[in-house]
Amino acid sequence: MCIAVPPPAEASFSLLGIEAGLTLIAVAAAFAWPRLGSRWYSSVEQAFGRLARRRGLSVGIVGLLALVLRLAILPIHSIPVPSTADDFSNLLAADTFAHGRLSNPTPEMWVHFESIHIDMKPTYMSMYFPAEGLALAAGKALFGQPWFGVVITGALMCAALCWMLQAWLPPSWALLGGLIAIPRLSLFSYWENTYHTGGTIAALGGALALGAYPRFIKTPSIRHGLLMATGFVLLGITRPYEGMLLGMPVAVALVRWLLSAKNRPSGVSLFRAAAPGLALAIAGVAWMGYYDNRVFGSPLKLPYTVNRATYALAPYFVWQGAHPEPAYRHEEMRRFYRVDELNDYYRVHSRTGFPVMTLVKAVRGLLFFTGMALIPPLFMLPWAVRDRRNRFLVVCLVVLAAGMSIQIYLFPHYLAPFTGAFYAVGLQAMRHLWHWRPGNQYVGMAITRFIVSICVVMAVMRLFDKQLHCPVPAKPVSTWICNWFGPDHFDTEREAVRRRLEQFPGSQLAIVRYSPDHDPIDEWVYNGADIENSKVIWARAMDQAQDKELIRFYANRKIWLVQPDSPYEEIEPYPVSKSETMSGR
Repeated sequence: MCIAVPPPAEASFSLLGIEAGLTLIAVAAAFAWPRLGSRWYSSVEQAFGRLARRRGLSVGIVGLLALVLRLAILPIHSIPVPSTADDFSNLLAADTFAHGRLSNPTPEMWVHFESIHIDMKPTYMSMYFPAEGLALAAGKALFGQPWFGVVITGALMCAALCWMLQAWLPPSWALLGGLIAIPRLSLFSYWENTYHTGGTIAALGGALALGAYPRFIKTPSIRHGLLMATGFVLLGITRPYEGMLLGMPVAVALVRWLLSAKNRPSGVSLFRAAAPGLALAIAGVAWMGYYDNRVFGSPLKLPYTVNRATYALAPYFVWQGAHPEPAYRHEEMRRFYRVDELNDYYRVHSRTGFPVMTLVKAVRGLLFFTGMALIPPLFMLPWAVRDRRNRFLVVCLVVLAAGMSIQIYLFPHYLAPFTGAFYAVGLQAMRHLWHWRPGNQYVGMAITRFIVSICVVMAVMRLFDKQLHCPVPAKPVSTWICNWFGPDHFDTEREAVRRRLEQFPGSQLAIVRYSPDHDPIDEWVYNGADIENSKVIWARAMDQAQDKELIRFYANRKIWLVQPDSPYEEIEPYPVSKSETMSGR
């Protein structure tokens, strides 16, 4: 039987190019007609200001709007199909947690189930930190679909960003930041439309920490201490390295406040305010140690470390040397770790490669948060960074830049803990742009109004990208992973084969055989937590003797040969003799 694959949509235009064009037109129009639409904009801004002054309501509306809008566009922008190694790895964690376990025993035929970003020893589990898996498990338990856990964390992220910005900016600008985050981070970005990053959770944690810090030093309270601790606990179970980079300036600032504040509360009052938060932080560290012990065999073995030691050649930091090549059992995994990963390592370690790759990392992060429409305010950064009110956030971003420069890799979700800092500094630059009046004309105000309008227009265009002949291409991944407009439905072929196999009676075993030039990123061999009781088991084709052993072990299943690289993703009954199907159990 064959499953036909539709040809990929051809893009006539680029969303990023359209956004750049509209931005240039907006800037030119602001210089030519600075009063264009001012009456309408003024009436909207007055209503906006009245809402913004009701701080609690503003936070609630931002969170609710992020949730409702993402659910409302489901008929157009549907629930994402898992497609990357990170997706399947976190879905394995979610399935494990949903079964009431922290990990799974190593399957008996585990060599056939090895896959990228999956640990098989000492236990069978995702290599990642557990926060994303826990959110996905909650979505599955509450709503029957793991992705709804991501939708909820995305809404909480937007609400937390608005709340955090209220501590650093005037209410209207804080509300504007929360609303801009909805289309830029929540509706379309890969943070919310994949299963793999934890970007929304890390951004939520960072916003809670950066929002609670100034409130706590102004009026120490149990509430703000708990919120700060909650933020850092979330960072500890999603992105602890970047969480540590954020924690360093916060810790230094808190110590400085304790040593220099003239009107700080008494030691007893301060202890009462801080103790519950400290207890929560200690409990978070203890739970993470317990998790590491159960999954990786030691409370001191963090996620990533076992998997990287087993399979990886490239290190994470620039001062580390490449690891010796392990004995790979599967050519696709060897190509992934040797070619896809190691090439970036060698580029960074070349004489000209380090500055070039550092610039590439900076551009990736910039385009994700700003796109093209939000670049004009950045010309006001020299004035924004000198503002005393935001000086601490600028220091945080400098620490982040230093920390990212010594890493080999950077994807925008690595920056997620600092999302609130990016937004606060960017909005402060936008405030300076608002007051910019060359020739005593309200040019800066017009540019600000127009670029915010462009964000709305681009969100609508993103919904109908295919109809407008500007669909997001699946490859290279950088076309959507480093931009706000995120992914479309990609790599649905495996999902189509899975659904077809699940329609057959009885249990199925899909043995996947790749062509020699198969792209290792397009991996099909992923399974759930309970492999033995799964309707469909995915396994790698190996040599003839090992495949016979696998077939005998699963003699009670219908055996299929799946060849993803054939023109039609052909699946056919695996050619086996009767003697080969005799159970070896």
